[in-house]
Amino acid sequence: MTLIDVAIIGGGASGTTAAFHLARKRKNVCILEKNISTHVKTCGGGMSAAVQKWFPFKLSPIVEEVIKNVEFSWCNADKVLAKISGSSPFWIVKRKNLDTFLLDQAINSGCNLFTTFKVIDLKKNSNIWQITSHDGRQLEAKAVVIADGSQSPWPKTLNLGPHEQKFASTFSGTIKRRGDVKSETARFEFGLVKNGFAWAFPANNEVNIGMGTFLDNKNSIPVNEILNSFLPDLGFEPSEVIGHEKKLRVWNGHSKLNGEGILLVGDAASLCDPFLAEGLRPALMSGFEASKTLTYWLNGEVKSLDAYTRIMKSNWGNSMAWGKRISQVFYRFPKVGYQLGVKRPTAPKRIAQILSGEMSYEDIAKRVINRLLFQNSSSKS
Repeated sequence: MTLIDVAIIGGGASGTTAAFHLARKRKNVCILEKNISTHVKTCGGGMSAAVQKWFPFKLSPIVEEVIKNVEFSWCNADKVLAKISGSSPFWIVKRKNLDTFLLDQAINSGCNLFTTFKVIDLKKNSNIWQITSHDGRQLEAKAVVIADGSQSPWPKTLNLGPHEQKFASTFSGTIKRRGDVKSETARFEFGLVKNGFAWAFPANNEVNIGMGTFLDNKNSIPVNEILNSFLPDLGFEPSEVIGHEKKLRVWNGHSKLNGEGILLVGDAASLCDPFLAEGLRPALMSGFEASKTLTYWLNGEVKSLDAYTRIMKSNWGNSMAWGKRISQVFYRFPKVGYQLGVKRPTAPKRIAQILSGEMSYEDIAKRVINRLLFQNSSSKS
């Protein structure tokens, strides 16, 4: 049996990003994908243009629309418009096109692809990972990257990721025309979805429609009821949307994302933003950082993969800790949150900056704390 350097379970955005960078460093890497031709993923398709820094090739060929404005509403009224300023706009992509594009880049760089490879057994013997598929095929690898999404069984099996996994109930779909959706403008609706929000993102000649609920999501989301209220305001009939529901794993506390010769990336690592449901940026970030740490490890420059967990905590987790706190307050008291948060003069701009990657939740929290401390000291003097 041939021994490879890295086996990547899952051919989505995070897995293909890791595969590309590893192959580029001349590592023997293979993607194991169970159903690459039919796999449909719940995704609004929004991501910060700041992700470009993780790739040596341009992502522009797959960008459907560049978002320059963000519109917020409460029950289709009380609307607020914010411009996305700076050098990093918000991009809309079709998720299938993104995954295919990154997969092609990985394969062209030397990565191998095994399709219809559903991993049913993953175990370590000495320092080698043994991987078995449902049809009996086997592989051996020095390292494994778990990149098979929110429904991955492996984090729990391997005792990695959050001790208590948290899921958002989501719906994502597409409408094959533009309706009344404004050009270059993403819409966020906060009043119609309990403990969450709905969205509409223009994507060339289509619109990505979705919704998610982030607290107390044991029950399914009332999709039809929300679509009946939301879509007419955008110039659509509810019957026009084609989509599906899914549970999306979201960030739920700092946790270990690596073991000996194994890493979690993307949704399998529970990296999705618990407030605004941003998942593509952390997916691409984690794929890139995983490949860097693995390259050092395979080259013998480091003895463990622990640096990966530390880097993801610093670059993403610390912000998500604040995002979780904001989510818990905002979605429990959404009307107050909308009036005091979104409608506050600088708030829409700050949310737009979070979406574009210019600011983190941690940055915003520190600004608020400093402002409160300043006001408190001023009142005493």
